[in-house]
Amino acid sequence: MILWGPPGVGKTPLARLMADIFNAEFIKIPAVLSGVKDIRKAIDIAQSHRARSRQTLLFVDGSSLLQQEPTRCLPAACRVWFVHICRCPENPSFEINSALLSRVAIYALNSLSDCEQSELLGRVFAKLGGKLTITDSARDVLIHSADGDGRKLLNNIEIVIQTAHYVKTMSIDNTLLNLALTKNMGCLNKASDAFYDQVSALHKSVRGSSTDGALYWLCRILEGRSDLRYLARRIIRIAWEDIGLADPRAARIALDASETYERLGSPEDKLALAQAVLYLAVAPKSNADYNAYNTAQSFVSRDKCREVPVHLRNVLTNLIKSRSYNHAYRYAHNEPDAYAASGKYLPDGIQEPGWYTPVPRGLEQRISEKLEHLRSLDQAWRNTHKHGE
Repeated sequence: MILWGPPGVGKTPLARLMADIFNAEFIKIPAVLSGVKDIRKAIDIAQSHRARSRQTLLFVDGSSLLQQEPTRCLPAACRVWFVHICRCPENPSFEINSALLSRVAIYALNSLSDCEQSELLGRVFAKLGGKLTITDSARDVLIHSADGDGRKLLNNIEIVIQTAHYVKTMSIDNTLLNLALTKNMGCLNKASDAFYDQVSALHKSVRGSSTDGALYWLCRILEGRSDLRYLARRIIRIAWEDIGLADPRAARIALDASETYERLGSPEDKLALAQAVLYLAVAPKSNADYNAYNTAQSFVSRDKCREVPVHLRNVLTNLIKSRSYNHAYRYAHNEPDAYAASGKYLPDGIQEPGWYTPVPRGLEQRISEKLEHLRSLDQAWRNTHKHGE
């Protein structure tokens, strides 16, 4: 099985409790410092335990070993006598070999709630027997500092208690916390689900034209220890996917912000990213071109391979000209309004599908008017040639 969850939610204690309940031997392997030899040694030990009718619970602490040597882990994971548990803070779908992933059960553990952290705090102070008191405000700050990480909460409590002893006080308040605790450096990194969840929240806030929401999630991401290159790429994607032709300037502004990030670096780059995010949030939204492309791409992938109509083919030699290639092509610049009305540009057998439908927002309002004008020219041309005029 895989125990999947953020740091400090009790994955290791849970594995040890399971070993106690199953009356099994407990073997722990740190994935970062281990290799194939350690896996083989653990298997040999488990076999010797089994010979004495003892089960073994192998605890692989981290997922890197399962990424590097999945074939070595598979035989062990598939034996009845071998219980395989992996602590995995990252999303198993991204971090664990698919062959191994199909053979395990995944159990997700969530961050501790404020109520659960408060209970943990209560247990600590109960053990102190009233030697220290804590104000309600300080209790809230201490809980907030842990971000749902029980281990971090206990570490912070220990630091605060040591500081209280050092300054010879019996009461923990906000002043003491400011003295004892460092700034919260954020609850995410680029490898965690939290990073991608927050980038997704930023994207959806921009799409929803929420300037406050967009700035909030941007600042949360910037506070974390993450690679901003992915963030810059995502901002560019937002411009193309959610704004598109409703405001073509958005893509240029997003690209400029990305280039500024590459050239300036922190902290100046963050202002450029913030300005781009704000512009995208207030810009008119359209996914018409995004939908048109996806629909056209889906059609082409399912359709047969159709020939290019003769009048659209490339005319390079006299031989090709003699075969009447391009003979029916109407050069748009020689036509009224530089538009060959009712021209045919799709292969035979395909009617005009109308994939692109502009939205009534931003520049696409003008695009819609232009397309409507072109359609009227098409209709006028058909009416004229229908009567042979």
